[in-house]
Amino acid sequence: MSAADGHIEESTAIITARSDAIVPKIGLVLGSGLSSFADRIDNPIIIPFGDLPGFPKPAVSGHEGRLVLGTVGGTSVATMQGRTHYYEAADAEVMKVPIQTLKILGCEAVVLTNAAGSLNPNAGPGSVMLISDHINFMGVSPLFGEVGNGRFVDMTNAYDKGFLNEFKSIADGQGIRLHNGVYMWFCGPQFETPAEIRAAKILGATCVGMSTVPEVILACHAGLRVVALSIITNFAAGMGDTKLSHEQTLRNAKIATADVHKLLVSFLSSYKS
Repeated sequence: MSAADGHIEESTAIITARSDAIVPKIGLVLGSGLSSFADRIDNPIIIPFGDLPGFPKPAVSGHEGRLVLGTVGGTSVATMQGRTHYYEAADAEVMKVPIQTLKILGCEAVVLTNAAGSLNPNAGPGSVMLISDHINFMGVSPLFGEVGNGRFVDMTNAYDKGFLNEFKSIADGQGIRLHNGVYMWFCGPQFETPAEIRAAKILGATCVGMSTVPEVILACHAGLRVVALSIITNFAAGMGDTKLSHEQTLRNAKIATADVHKLLVSFLSSYKS
């Protein structure tokens, strides 16, 4: 048994013992500025990541570092307030234990959220983008070192088409402008250069960020359905005069929070296995 496998087993046991028989159907990963969604969880059970072997120890502001179990709209959820990024330890599989644990706990799908920079001039700070595909610009994988044929994961439909259509329908019904785009993963922690953004545009990206893609790969490997949302917090490098900073990310993330909350609550209220 690998260290990661041991951590998955231990963390699953701890969560099960504390979860008051909750079997989550949906796992959520809340990115920068979105931790407040956990306040909408009914009858929350809160477990600090520090109590869970192999779970991330977030070192980025805006990531609370807690697992919150409960229900939203009648659907049982396991919600991660924060994640660890590749740039924190140069480890692509740093989210393996949490994603695998969510699967073992009973999750059928994951909803991933992040803060991103926009390459679309019509999707400015405070807007929301539904990710329909991604570009792994890093060229590394959280599946390095895996064995067996299961590691050759088909990523053709990584972002579940049924979920994509459902989120579009919810947005239309609520009058929320939901952009659609391709997310390109850069390692960070530095922001991208204008030349890198020009290259990203040529390759077909419409937003850029420093997370999510490893989690999507891990979720697909685990057999979980995936949907992902980006809060646009800035125009990418070279597209505006505003200095890029993490403070700007957190500030502008708050603008889109209400729309993301509405989308997630509606999705969870209508979710059927």
